[in-house]
Amino acid sequence: AVPDEVLRHLNITREQADARFRRWIAGLWFAPNELRQRARKELALTGMYVPYWTYDSDTTSDYTGLRGVYYWVTQTYTTVVNGRTVIRTRQVRHTRWYPAAGTVSNRFDDILILASRSLPRRYTEELEPWDLENLVPYADAYLSGFRAETYQVELDEGFQMAAAIMNEHIRQSIRRHIGGDEQRILSVRTRYHNITFKHVLLPVWLSAYRYRDRVFRFLVNARTGEVQGERPWSVLKIALAVLAALAAIAAIAALASHAQ
Repeated sequence: AVPDEVLRHLNITREQADARFRRWIAGLWFAPNELRQRARKELALTGMYVPYWTYDSDTTSDYTGLRGVYYWVTQTYTTVVNGRTVIRTRQVRHTRWYPAAGTVSNRFDDILILASRSLPRRYTEELEPWDLENLVPYADAYLSGFRAETYQVELDEGFQMAAAIMNEHIRQSIRRHIGGDEQRILSVRTRYHNITFKHVLLPVWLSAYRYRDRVFRFLVNARTGEVQGERPWSVLKIALAVLAALAAIAAIAALASHAQ
């Protein structure tokens, strides 16, 4: 299917993306020493337009729950002070629960769902936010010099993912509606209205580097320069750091024991 809209202007050039990636590599804790050299040799950036769905929807949610209100009770207790038993009091917090029910309405705009299965979702989500207000109608000319991936997540499946994101916001609005000091949500029934969607393409710089027979991928948001990706860990560096921490703890304990 032809995409509806595309982010066509690149704020981050290939050279800028390359520089940001190298800074990202340099800032990795517990990375193997040879990682920077390997990445420098094997790095090859590719421009790609990644497919997404965006969903708009109005929702109406009926709920039942409980509203918790705090109250305080004075409690008497005994304790030992300087070898003597004394009686003292303290304030103990309790919660009184009341039934709650109602209806909340929400409006959602441009819930963004990755429509690719070839990219790691946990990293593409970290590339957000995207400036979706700058989307323009699709034209083939905008893809010049870039690869473009077709969507692999179907429209209905994408909406289920969007509904899960909406649900988190709906539950937050329900808690505000219940009020009180604590809230418990027992049931929610949501209806979706005025659903619309778009198939959009968003630009990233994509590459991968090989380290010890494993391929690690990384992505750069071509609009903001945000870098996310997979990385190897140095077991030796982690082990040395743990040993150093244990040695420091042992030294502090020895000093404290000697002082006593």
